Amino acid sequence: MPDTETYADLHADATAVLSRWTATSAAAAANRDRTLALLAAGPVALSRAHRPGHVTASALVLDPTGARVLLCLHGRFRKWVQLGGHCEPGDRTLAAAALREATEESGIAGLVVDPEPIDVDIHPVACQGGSLHYDVRFAVLAPAGATERVSAESEALGWFPPDRLPEPLADGTVQLVAPALATLARRAAG
Repeated sequence: MPDTETYADLHADATAVLSRWTATSAAAAANRDRTLALLAAGPVALSRAHRPGHVTASALVLDPTGARVLLCLHGRFRKWVQLGGHCEPGDRTLAAAALREATEESGIAGLVVDPEPIDVDIHPVACQGGSLHYDVRFAVLAPAGATERVSAESEALGWFPPDRLPEPLADGTVQLVAPALATLARRAAG
């Protein structure tokens, strides 16, 4: 097992963020509650070595107008999906983990993450021989004129209108669009 102290700050942040978060749907509320129950195991719940499952962070990247979302064609399961992945020992907040993943996977500098989640999704994955990802998802805003660069984890990156997402699309990705656009509108109004 990893040194759980390396995840102590991230665990405290995840617990605080999810405890105060107003879920964007009934399914997200149920998944939030299940994620909080997982976090009761302590900081180890942030590590991919935690066999019952672990918390991950992902991001739906929007252009500044909300007219396009950035998705990646995942190299392993060959579906279009939002950017994201495992938390790392250096991550201090879930939002920072989502921003790090989005930056690494898109190659775009200057991304800005909204600190409030837009969704929580729990899904099975093949890591550690079979586990669950408790994925906390955020809206991330790209700067005007951003140019993406494909990473080693993606087959392709593409910008798509929110109402015309590509196929095959990973389960759970479409449910991020409405709350991400609502986040963009809130930020523009505020």
